[in-house]
Amino acid sequence: PPHPSAAFPGGAGEGPLCAPGLGWSGEGPGASGKNQRVCHAAARLEMGSLWEEFNRLGTEMIVTKAGRRMFPTFQVKLSGLDPLADYVLLMDFIPLDDKRYRWRGGCGGRGLDLGVLSPTPPCRYAFHSSSWLAAGRAEPAAPGRVHFHPDSPAKGAQWMRQIVSFDKLKLTNNLLDDNGHIILNSMHRYQPRFHVVLVDPRRDSERFAHQNFKSFSFPETQFMAVTAYQNHRITQLKIASNPFAKGFRDGDPEP
Repeated sequence: PPHPSAAFPGGAGEGPLCAPGLGWSGEGPGASGKNQRVCHAAARLEMGSLWEEFNRLGTEMIVTKAGRRMFPTFQVKLSGLDPLADYVLLMDFIPLDDKRYRWRGGCGGRGLDLGVLSPTPPCRYAFHSSSWLAAGRAEPAAPGRVHFHPDSPAKGAQWMRQIVSFDKLKLTNNLLDDNGHIILNSMHRYQPRFHVVLVDPRRDSERFAHQNFKSFSFPETQFMAVTAYQNHRITQLKIASNPFAKGFRDGDPEP
């Protein structure tokens, strides 16, 4: 049988480049080609239907001083990697616009954050009367950080073997955080980005850095950073779909 790396001739970082202009995420017209070991990479978002359901309502993610995990968790299934090459996987978060927001409506503001046992009071307002409104220019950008998947670096075969889950990633609004969490401004909108980076063993690998990565953005994963859920429908959907919120569904909160 053919060698598993037969489709990727040469050593890691070697071989012909993929043709430019294929619409890779993060690149514009005329961008230089990508290394063969990343340009064929493909990522499928897991739990896509759940992300879509949240996105239709306007996804909110809790940020706390100590750091809070995302729900839904960002998970992808990878294909098209060189099984024998090493890759680093990471995520970052970019602002969607230059605005800060406020929630208009009576259904939240002191809602449930799934870490504090304080269910949201009954909503007296129709959904259409509640919405996010721009409330001015964005606050200065929080320090830019990336989150490396803890299994990095690993062979392409390992990454493709199972679902890649960023379940250790935490979001914080603490500008002085020293735990490596992703720092975001509350009441600002963000787009998560996922990056596949080839570990290039060549001594002058920095010359080829722009060729050795591929980025993915899934619009349905964008969200508003909040310190407590504002939209009661988001609260309800989080309780219904988050396995760690079982106590709220049963009416018997667990410690």
